[in-house]
Amino acid sequence: MGIIFERETLSDYYSSTDKEWLETNGLGGWAAGTLTGTHTRRYHALLVAALHPPVGRVVLLSKLSESIINGSGTFELDSNNFNGVIHPQGYKFLLKYTQDLYPEFEYMAGGVHLKKSIQMVYGENTTLIKYQVIDAPDTFTLRLKPFVAYRDYHWLSKKNDSVSWAYNFSKGVIKVTPYAGMPDLYLCVPGSDFHYSPDWYFNFMFRSEQERGMEFKEDLFTYGEYLVELKKGDEIYFTASLDGKPKGNVAELFNKQTARKRALIENVSGDAFLEKHLSLAADQFIVQRGKDLKTIIAGYHWFADWGRDTMISLPGLCLVTERYEDAKKIIKAFANAVDQGMIPNRFPDVGEIPEYNTVDGTLWFFIAIYQYYTATKDISFVKNELYPVLTEIVKWHSQGTRYHIHEDTDGLLAAGDATTQLTWMDAKVGDWVVTSRHGKPVEINALWYNALKIMETFAKDFGHKSDETDYNKKSTKCHTSFNQKFIKPDTNTLYDVVRDDFKDPNIRPNQLFAVSLPFELVNKTIAKAIVKESETHLLTTRGMRSLAPNAPHYVGIYTGDQVSRDGAYHQGTVWSWPLGAYMEAKIKAEGKTAIPKIKKILTQFEAHLKEAGLGTVSEIFDGDEPHYPKGCIAQAWGVAEPLRIIKQYMAGY
Repeated sequence: MGIIFERETLSDYYSSTDKEWLETNGLGGWAAGTLTGTHTRRYHALLVAALHPPVGRVVLLSKLSESIINGSGTFELDSNNFNGVIHPQGYKFLLKYTQDLYPEFEYMAGGVHLKKSIQMVYGENTTLIKYQVIDAPDTFTLRLKPFVAYRDYHWLSKKNDSVSWAYNFSKGVIKVTPYAGMPDLYLCVPGSDFHYSPDWYFNFMFRSEQERGMEFKEDLFTYGEYLVELKKGDEIYFTASLDGKPKGNVAELFNKQTARKRALIENVSGDAFLEKHLSLAADQFIVQRGKDLKTIIAGYHWFADWGRDTMISLPGLCLVTERYEDAKKIIKAFANAVDQGMIPNRFPDVGEIPEYNTVDGTLWFFIAIYQYYTATKDISFVKNELYPVLTEIVKWHSQGTRYHIHEDTDGLLAAGDATTQLTWMDAKVGDWVVTSRHGKPVEINALWYNALKIMETFAKDFGHKSDETDYNKKSTKCHTSFNQKFIKPDTNTLYDVVRDDFKDPNIRPNQLFAVSLPFELVNKTIAKAIVKESETHLLTTRGMRSLAPNAPHYVGIYTGDQVSRDGAYHQGTVWSWPLGAYMEAKIKAEGKTAIPKIKKILTQFEAHLKEAGLGTVSEIFDGDEPHYPKGCIAQAWGVAEPLRIIKQYMAGY
């Protein structure tokens, strides 16, 4: 079951421009755009390459203007926003959009029915575009004008005198290097002529950037245009690559990418729409890190790999999809970077040191390893390579590490102060910590308890009797203190944070993890109360609100400049990823009677895959109805958690 839009939908410019497609290459690079062809983000482009996988990302080929020229006239298929004026208006020629394994556009212009399909080559910085002439009354000319940006993916290109106008053309291939020190770009259209006409085009306007309060206009450079004669039944390929002229038959290369994607869903029922598209989307986040390791991109288009996001996402992206070797390489990448008992919160771009400013990322590391161990029974790897690392992590957390992270005398884990933001609710604007949760947050202590129980399990399985006893004592103390300090006596639900004499009564999804994690901290009565309270105040058709609407500091709409957006980020904004914790907790608390409700939630959620990033899951949504998608159009844990629930509990539902 694919995603299909017909002409009636596609002719609505603004609706079609809000729908985005994404292709990735397993290196951290991508091709992306909107259905109309209008770029609305600085991150939209046909070739964004990761020069040092998965980072060092640069926008190389921005756009490809396409025109059909025949006896009836010239028909420009592209669309752009120039200072609020849409020109040309090629979206009016869109006949159909289909996304099954990859994006496919069909145009009808001047009697010509043209189909365009886009894929990236896995493991290469290469984009392939296939053009098929479905019908044409006579021979016509296809004109292709490539526009380059050649910039860091966060920046914007402006007209300058540094761009090199030099080019080399031979047998349909042009080679250009717009700026010194940047890689060569190879553009190829076999059997074509290239007309050299270098020029700048000005003021491409990116509406989403304008809405975010960012700089939003860009100038792009072109070296000229390809002209190729076509007729009914013809098929040609445009290739943009950093790896030289395509090696071998381009059609075979395109088909190889298709076969690879088809293999990702070979065990998925043909009518399981959500499972199919989430399985395909999962592949987009698993990327190379360095030469031999892997990692997980947190979200497209602007995130790299974050420790917290990676560990939360790993079970849903790698384990339930049986990509065990990828999971192992990801775990190794982070195990190699442990410092003072912490995994990195973020691997920055090239030449910068990792950032260790999270309390939960390292604790999620335990969960990911435990789930890997449970799925693979890879005793040798866990016992010999990971157990010593985990032992050291527990020692650091017990004695104290960065940001006042330490085990308190009550056996609970405390972290931070009023100036820090160490949990996943980590927005900070200047000195303003938007969601202050220092002290003993509820999910941090659920994770800490699970880390101790996991170490107890490993110690038992690996024959470390004294370690098993020590971890049992620590986990028991943590369990007792948790139940004494976190339970609200009036509702049998949990406080969000406790510290000294303060107890935060705000209703947030964080309490769900006391039930959803492998080792539960509360009894069935309290588990059911937690699930019920979360359902009543937080559950939506797109995920879980980060704060109940009856809270005085609830913000229902995520919009405006960065200060406004950060002020709403965890203050009511809906997040897709905690939906997995809610569904897991509901199944644990209510048993099989929860399954029909979970099926209904997933069926409602399915509609989202057709409203923003097509076939994938957005990072966040407005807290207020109708819960418009916001943030990244493709978020790793937003894909991973629903997919994990489907695969574990109701595959093919």
